[in-house]
Amino acid sequence: MRNLSAFFLIVATFSLLGCGKADQINGHNSRTAYRSVKVLKERLPPEKRIEFEVSFWTIRDAFPDTDAFLSQVDGKNPNEIIIIGREIYQHRKNQGFEAYDKYQSWEDMIAQFSKERLQQDRTTKADRIKEKANDVLYKL
Repeated sequence: MRNLSAFFLIVATFSLLGCGKADQINGHNSRTAYRSVKVLKERLPPEKRIEFEVSFWTIRDAFPDTDAFLSQVDGKNPNEIIIIGREIYQHRKNQGFEAYDKYQSWEDMIAQFSKERLQQDRTTKADRIKEKANDVLYKL
């Protein structure tokens, strides 16, 4: 009985160790990193979600090597990811990165992505309503 109590205490301790980094990306591997980002994104206020998402994927694009990418994001919180994303954007903009030519600034790019996301959400909602109207399932 004594050994069983010690075992449960050890298991509980290790379980709680993983709970301390709820606001950080777990970059041990790609799967855990993407899962962390998904959870963190849902916890962010709506106005910061797109900026966080764009920053994360900007970092991913800047570091094609998985290990280098994971070392960049591991242990970072959403604000730190946004700061890194801005830095990469500015560095690439200064070097003449073609994809950023159409944006005046980071804020302009985020505003454009927000507008596109809003348009996608509207289209998706309208499509769902249209599909539901054409539903052939009958109530018995």
